[in-house]
Amino acid sequence: MVPFRKMHGLGNDFVVFDARERSIPLTSARARVLADRHFGIGCDTVVLIAPGTAAADARVVFYNADGGVAEHCGNAVRCVARLLMDERALARVRLDTKGGIVVCEDSGKGLVTADMGAPGVEWQQVPLAEAVDTNQFALDVEGASYTASAVSMGNPHCVLFVEDAIHAPVTVLGPRIERHALFPNRTNVEFVQVVDGGHLRMRVWERGIGVTLACGTGACASAVAAARRGLTGRKVEVTVDGGKMMLEWRESDGHVLMTGPTAEVFRGEIDLDRLSDH
Repeated sequence: MVPFRKMHGLGNDFVVFDARERSIPLTSARARVLADRHFGIGCDTVVLIAPGTAAADARVVFYNADGGVAEHCGNAVRCVARLLMDERALARVRLDTKGGIVVCEDSGKGLVTADMGAPGVEWQQVPLAEAVDTNQFALDVEGASYTASAVSMGNPHCVLFVEDAIHAPVTVLGPRIERHALFPNRTNVEFVQVVDGGHLRMRVWERGIGVTLACGTGACASAVAAARRGLTGRKVEVTVDGGKMMLEWRESDGHVLMTGPTAEVFRGEIDLDRLSDH
């Protein structure tokens, strides 16, 4: 039996396995079944904590619900950071992800701040299939044209600013834009309403998952896109379906700081060898 933890950040939920001291035979196929809310445990992303290196306290691998490996996951990073900080009585940890090193700090009152690094705003960094102005460009989707922004937060994001995020066509446009030819690695899609200069309302379609209650890297990308377009300042509160987080695109070094809560829901054990795809 393999122990796991069920955790979430603002409703963006994870099944977390700790492989720092024991080998865990996790594969994309197994992650897909684990994430299934009917045939598995159920989550947006399966997270594997692996041994650290000289540069990081631990390495973290993210499997999306479709079994694909993601470069980054901001809410999961905060959850893992909280787990390690509580375990070792630390105020700061460094995590190694496919999207880069993330430094996380305890911000008090149950909050964790993650330094998500500098965003990628060049078309090659997102990446896009061709050169466009990532700040604002026309995105054609099945005969209709939408004004979009593109940002990399270690993973690709397409941001659409809308009048009403709650009623935005997330489930219709999200999957179409995710697999649009402009995004060779597919993309996360954010539907963002500017409430005022310091507040965004965001809904998200996550690549390889679908609609989620929150997306940390998506909130970062939305904050960067809004600031680049002059719609907000560099510090904003982002409200998602699962709650609120604070974002700052720091002027001194260009890094994006994300602050939000984490929660552990329960712990359990599972026999991975008995999992079967359906």
